[in-house]
Amino acid sequence: SEDLNEWRELNLRWHQFGAFVPLFRSHGQYPYREPWHIAPKGHPVYEAMLYYNRLRYRLMPYIYTLAGHCYLNDYTIMRPLMMDFGDDTQVLNCNDQYAFGPSLMVCPVYTYKARQRRVYFPEGSDWYDFYTGAYIQGGQTLTVDAPVDRIPVYVKAGSILPVGAVIEHTQQPQHNLTLYVYAGRDGHFSLYEDDGTTYGYEKGAYTLLPISWNEATATLSLGKLMGSYPGAPAERDLTIVLVNSLNGLGLDEIPERSVSVRYRGEAMTIPLR
Repeated sequence: SEDLNEWRELNLRWHQFGAFVPLFRSHGQYPYREPWHIAPKGHPVYEAMLYYNRLRYRLMPYIYTLAGHCYLNDYTIMRPLMMDFGDDTQVLNCNDQYAFGPSLMVCPVYTYKARQRRVYFPEGSDWYDFYTGAYIQGGQTLTVDAPVDRIPVYVKAGSILPVGAVIEHTQQPQHNLTLYVYAGRDGHFSLYEDDGTTYGYEKGAYTLLPISWNEATATLSLGKLMGSYPGAPAERDLTIVLVNSLNGLGLDEIPERSVSVRYRGEAMTIPLR
């Protein structure tokens, strides 16, 4: 029925939004809120929900870092665009777009049968489509596609986005990461990690890995690892993927070119020309 189609689609749209908030969980009972209760396996709504569940886990190194910086630096994971683009008065009119950490701009869809929406790209930065890597200049408003299985998400130029593998639960360690580097301006990111289960971080049991991108020299620098915690990896393999305006690459694609390094806690510089 049309009512069932609407119920399924709007559940999906809120599920997509939920993947980009600090706490991602579906509350509700009768009917239950697990994806297989919303739509059967193989249904487009079920498959899209599964995609965003998996994406949430892939983004856990990024999200967990944001949570760590909330504790350490009074950071804000989810916030209005005016907090990052205070010189651009146009963002004062962006009531349904928001920043998710320093790198992502999320543009939810919340209307039944909506397949497009207007998006303002703040001035002062250029942007990349999260899924395809398509390059977009800042300071303009565009009508963008919003198919039922995706909501528009964009990455700010200069971002360094750590991404892990698809896992089943957060107790599975994600030591080997892919670092997506979005060219266009200098950038930095400080990867936070701890044991993931205890309150040891309150006593300083955590690590910070400083990562910086130099646009002029096209080099990525991994700083000396700061801190320690029980079970921290002595070494790890990192795959580095450069995304620029000429080779748009999104998280839905397998990179044709990447650089692999083994990081052992000491500073190193990687050219990405």
